[in-house]
Amino acid sequence: MLVRKSFGLKAAAIGGLTILIAAMPVAYADDRLIVFAAASMKNALDAVNTACAADVGEAATISYAASSALAKQIEGGAPADVFISADLDWMKYLSGKKLTRPDTEVKLLGNQIVLVAPEDSSIETRIEKGFDLAGLIGDGRLAMGDFKAVPAGKYGKAALESLGVWSSVEGRLAQAENVRAALKLVATGEAALGIVYATDAHAEPGVKVIGTFPQDSHPPIVYPVAQMTDSKDKNAPAFLKCLQSAKAGELFKAHGFTVLTPSN
Repeated sequence: MLVRKSFGLKAAAIGGLTILIAAMPVAYADDRLIVFAAASMKNALDAVNTACAADVGEAATISYAASSALAKQIEGGAPADVFISADLDWMKYLSGKKLTRPDTEVKLLGNQIVLVAPEDSSIETRIEKGFDLAGLIGDGRLAMGDFKAVPAGKYGKAALESLGVWSSVEGRLAQAENVRAALKLVATGEAALGIVYATDAHAEPGVKVIGTFPQDSHPPIVYPVAQMTDSKDKNAPAFLKCLQSAKAGELFKAHGFTVLTPSN
């Protein structure tokens, strides 16, 4: 059974300190297909999971968190059948430890990172070299995933460094354990701005996109998927096949993702 637990904390009020948001718990279900997936996939993958259930033979139990946290849990023995990462690095981390089946690894989806503000914000900008991000934040904070581990945070830092503005905001971050937590900080007004995926902004009516980061300002955003070496679930191959189907592709695109695989 999937167990949910919510965490809340104020991102403001702690001057100059980076803020980390508590990790979400992971749910296990020994008798069902278990999928570990990047938090940014939740809305889209929930829809795909429902659509694929008949073809697969069951609806998967899906645990969402930062790719970094999920990869570490898999390394520690968590019983996942399938892993979908928000970047290639964490899949490579697991494959390097012989924890994935290389013949099942596929580059599934693409995404973009955007700058978001609360829905009622009047902030406007054009993202370009040297833009005044610090001035846009004002006395507030910039929410983003932990740039040392969370893919969205790593992409965000790379983009800000490329644009020459990282040093101006490095001390004014509200770092989160995953990108959806960073999104929530902006939606609730606890952060002035945030760097999230375009798909996250699509899923949250409490924010608006005020700029899209140039694709050449950060590494390509790729979501790979693979079956785990120790997976025994007979339905895992069917789930992987359905993820690459035309109907799954249409759902992913409807949620803002770019589909990288040809439809089965």
